[in-house]
Amino acid sequence: MTHPDPIIEAGRTENLNVSGFTPLVTPRALKAAHPLSAAAERTVLAGRRDAQDILHGRDDRLLVVVGPCSIHDQGQALEYAARLAGLRARVNDRLEIHMRVYVDKPRTTVGWRGYLLDPDMNGANDINRGLELTRSLMIRVSELGLPVATELLDPFAPQYLFDAVAWACLGARTTESQTHRVMASAVSAPMGFKNGTGGGIRLAVDAIVAARAPHAFFTVDDDGQACIVHTKGNPDGHVILRGGRGGPNAAPQFVKEAADLMTAAGLTPAVMVDCSHANSGSDHARQSLVWRDVMHQRAAGQSAIRGLMIESNLRPGKQAIPADLGALIPGVSVTDACVGWDETEELLLEAHAALGREAVRG
Repeated sequence: MTHPDPIIEAGRTENLNVSGFTPLVTPRALKAAHPLSAAAERTVLAGRRDAQDILHGRDDRLLVVVGPCSIHDQGQALEYAARLAGLRARVNDRLEIHMRVYVDKPRTTVGWRGYLLDPDMNGANDINRGLELTRSLMIRVSELGLPVATELLDPFAPQYLFDAVAWACLGARTTESQTHRVMASAVSAPMGFKNGTGGGIRLAVDAIVAARAPHAFFTVDDDGQACIVHTKGNPDGHVILRGGRGGPNAAPQFVKEAADLMTAAGLTPAVMVDCSHANSGSDHARQSLVWRDVMHQRAAGQSAIRGLMIESNLRPGKQAIPADLGALIPGVSVTDACVGWDETEELLLEAHAALGREAVRG
């Protein structure tokens, strides 16, 4: 029995599990179609500068990253942004508020991967449309005077979107990833690094050290040409405590551990506490408990606490994505459960008042 010559019979060794290729818009074309306006650019630059000053101790305000676990509807996101922008203006003397515009969701196994990759939530994975909608949204949020915060997940997304981003982070699943650490070294915005899913804080500190160093990695340039990027390193990394499999890590001993590890690594001790995820046991009703405990630590003199993160939406809770998308409840998360707007406003105003008392004592 004879076998076909693999050299003659093309396609025997590659793309065996690929069903198709779709051309992708170039970063330059997307930016030309949705340019960063002067107003948005001012917000991005001011948001980055203020976050840097807080993280490095030059500004005694608190950096607050707040907003939906994930964006799934542009209109609802803009309604939330308008409310948050108004509240930001009221508390900006003590709180530097950035809005979560999270569009690329890591999954433990499978599931909806986010607005960027599947904006219509129907499995069509129209990434070109997701890029266009995401960039447009980020610009419109920034034009409200509200800096955009997001997660760095897809390796090509920064070339399309990150001129509109004031703060970014690596999640628990990617902090240990060498690919993402070197990508973070190129990001122009301050970067938060979450502890790993197991709860280990040193992972995050190691990631900050790695991202501070120069690196080289593969990506595409604005014309979509494959290239090698040479980075200078990102000097604005900080730890985000989000808990782990062993439970929460927002208590004073964990904040001190993170600060001590950063100091030992030659870093400015700067810690943000994520009130969601394992710190709240994935129970949105417990986020306020974590928030208030951390504010108490800050009031007690723990100056390494530079920021707080909370998952918040127009309405509390979460919902599954139904087969009939018309059945979605407006303003309710389709990923992790969030606190509602009323509680969000209460917590931010509470923190503003507490920081005022702290200033008087100081």
